[in-house]
Amino acid sequence: MTRSLNVPARVKEHLDTLTRSLEGACGSNLASLCVYGSAVRGGFVEGTSDVDLVVVLHDTAHERLTALSEPLMLANHAVRAEAMVLRLNDLAPASDVFPLFYDDIKSCHALLSGTDVWKDVSVTDTHRRLRIEQELREAKIRMHRAVVDARGEDEALARFVSRKVTQIRSPLHALLTLQGTSCGESVEAVLDAFGKKAGVVTAPLKDVRTNPAAAHAAFRALIDAAIEATDRIEAK
Repeated sequence: MTRSLNVPARVKEHLDTLTRSLEGACGSNLASLCVYGSAVRGGFVEGTSDVDLVVVLHDTAHERLTALSEPLMLANHAVRAEAMVLRLNDLAPASDVFPLFYDDIKSCHALLSGTDVWKDVSVTDTHRRLRIEQELREAKIRMHRAVVDARGEDEALARFVSRKVTQIRSPLHALLTLQGTSCGESVEAVLDAFGKKAGVVTAPLKDVRTNPAAAHAAFRALIDAAIEATDRIEAK
């Protein structure tokens, strides 16, 4: 779904400059340029949040990619713009391996240039479920290593949990959708909705640094509940 940017004026100005630069550098080879993530969904914090971009080209030959270098480098330095560059003909065939990434873009993006190449890309529930489980199980595995690496230091543990809470927003949101539960798109809304549905207390995850141990315990409970819910979908 195409939406408007949700960023400060200074960031929008730099994105306008980037758009003009890419249009000039790529010409007709630029199929689509869009922004997704917190810069559209909400929750964007200037100077901290990345501006997530997808550049879709008709042709990704070496010289065509080189044309992107200067505009994207300048945008990265100015507003933390991080771009993924894709070839138009590769979008549909890759929907089975990037289902949640595609869903995130399809459901909430701002089109800066070109056409909305995402509206006709199809993703199946089977592929969604597999990717949800993969991301949740990977988060659980990384959680184990993070505790080891933190060596009992609360600040190190808090940094890990904070980062992972943000990263699991997408699979949790996708899981809720598969379960037929609608909710907002922000991290807080997803945590509240899944916590309520699964009977998990998620309050410690909203202020991780106050009590990192409690936040870690809540994160573990959340992940375990989400994995169990995903397994139940497979068993049906």
